[in-house]
Amino acid sequence: QLQASGGGLVQPGGSLRLSCTAPGFTLDYYAISWFRQAPGKEREGISCISGSHGNTPYYADSVKGRFTLSRDNARNAAYLVMNNLNPEDTAAYYCATDTLTNCRGPLQADAMQFWGQGTLVTVSS
Repeated sequence: QLQASGGGLVQPGGSLRLSCTAPGFTLDYYAISWFRQAPGKEREGISCISGSHGNTPYYADSVKGRFTLSRDNARNAAYLVMNNLNPEDTAAYYCATDTLTNCRGPLQADAMQFWGQGTLVTVSS
């Protein structure tokens, strides 16, 4: 299982950093994806970083230029830095992996094998 953390309440224009860890197994060679789901909406794949060196992460258009995904294999973790947040970013955020090494776009939730429990991000003044 994965663990997502770092959500919270932030004002529009603010920033948050989400973390994804995996106690009990090694993420090094697995691509790590982030999804989000707003109330009443479908789960949206927003970013993915490939396994091993994590070159050239994928970003959905809705977050491109504002979100940055990185990984630290020494810490067995991945980090999603979210800048310039707006109310439309309010959602539960989930990390997941399909246990493949390379990201496959567009991201498909039903292709993921392991999920974190979700962390809630609320953007509001």
